[in-house]
Amino acid sequence: MTKIAFAGTDGRTLLGAWVVSTAKSDTCSDEYQGVVLRGTPAMPKFTELMNWPVTFVSTDSNSAEDYAKGIIDALAQGVIDYVVPMPEALLFDGLVDMVAAAGFGDKIVGFTKAGAFIEGDKIKCKTLCDEAGVPVAHEWAAVDAHDYPQVLSVCLDYMDKYGGAVMKYPYGAGGKGARIVLNAWEIRQVYDRLINDYKDSYRHLFGRKKGWPLLIESRMSGVEISFTILVDKNGYYRILPTAMDYPERFEGPAGKDNPITGGTGAISPHPMETPALMRMAGDTIAAPLVNALKTKGLLRPCILYPGCFVSLDREGQPTCIRVCEVNIRPGEPEVQPVFRRLRNLGALVAATVEGNLDTVVPEIRTEQLAACIALMTGPGGPDGQKGYPWSCTKGEPMEIDLKYMSRKGIQVIPSAMDYAEDKQAFQSDGTRVAYLNANMSVKDNESRGNAAVRLQNKLLSAFKNGKIRVIPREDSDGNRLAIRWDIASHYRIAEDIFKGL
Repeated sequence: MTKIAFAGTDGRTLLGAWVVSTAKSDTCSDEYQGVVLRGTPAMPKFTELMNWPVTFVSTDSNSAEDYAKGIIDALAQGVIDYVVPMPEALLFDGLVDMVAAAGFGDKIVGFTKAGAFIEGDKIKCKTLCDEAGVPVAHEWAAVDAHDYPQVLSVCLDYMDKYGGAVMKYPYGAGGKGARIVLNAWEIRQVYDRLINDYKDSYRHLFGRKKGWPLLIESRMSGVEISFTILVDKNGYYRILPTAMDYPERFEGPAGKDNPITGGTGAISPHPMETPALMRMAGDTIAAPLVNALKTKGLLRPCILYPGCFVSLDREGQPTCIRVCEVNIRPGEPEVQPVFRRLRNLGALVAATVEGNLDTVVPEIRTEQLAACIALMTGPGGPDGQKGYPWSCTKGEPMEIDLKYMSRKGIQVIPSAMDYAEDKQAFQSDGTRVAYLNANMSVKDNESRGNAAVRLQNKLLSAFKNGKIRVIPREDSDGNRLAIRWDIASHYRIAEDIFKGL
């Protein structure tokens, strides 16, 4: 049995291990065991309660050094065979380098510190894409963040030519560092807010001197779609199913009161996924990026997760894909519904490490949709907390009707949850507390839009009926949790756009 570990402290870590252990391949008879390396405090107890075939390996702390020690020890003792780190920060901090120095570099997926700039430095990544011939924004510029007149000039120029500009803090920002400017009235306000949000990070990197890099791109339009790409050491790659992410905290466009968060839900496949789109992603993004990594000596088993804008024709087919950024880890929570649609995740990870991805084809549940909804900490608390992604109340008890969830085919994945041994109870630890996941088969002669509505109603009903709650201190009958109500709704919207074609 091949033991595959997912390292990290969020929901995708446990979900990946669970899928590896439980999914049944139609073509591969090998057996795989999913392992969580570190995880969160609630995960071992929750896994025991659910009788899931997932094991755990602990680490002394959340540092890259302690992750490396835990991974090296587990590999040396045969507790795990391969490991997939999930948080990009571990790669930025040299996790792969440390594991490789101990002689286990051929057992871990991910970039060394030398290659982690792909996500860790958006300006260098733009240069790499340009050199590789990967389409990006029509224009982009790296400017000094202290030089507001230059920032203003570039933004006005891009707004005139392309209808908008995007300012980006170019280093690791957890998907929250991009700020869109659509009219001249917003430029100064958006600029001031971005600099205020990242001034401490800038000072940590560069001190107070001038020369803080700021990336400005011309605004791209179209449909946002990201692609999860597994790449092996020989340069073979496989593109996994797509998912539509819901990154804003609330329904509607992003703005001052509706910030981009770590992700509030996802559905797979993306409503605009087509075979032509997947082929175009391979030809114009995956293949040239892999060739560039080979040329620069950076290629190794890895995960690429490019976020893109896709232009479509009147029949819904892609005409162009442009990359806005490239991540080096799976998206959260986007990868959760992606994993749930795969029958052979274990075989794909093993092939990624072993260098034979050309022989392993993703086995996808093509008849199914999968959705994931984040259960976030809502407002309220002793200090008037605003809720996720701002200030959050912690330490409140959770109540979960697991029999209901099982009966309805809904999977609960703990994330920012703790377990109080003295009270024998799960507790909220703030932020994205847990996730609700479910799959839905599309019936014969049923539109995917109708199937998406059924899937959405299943998940929303569990929440509306109080089947999972964080109990507020001030209201024992209330629910501190909050969700987005429109996850999966874009299937119907897509059908309406192309109705009659």
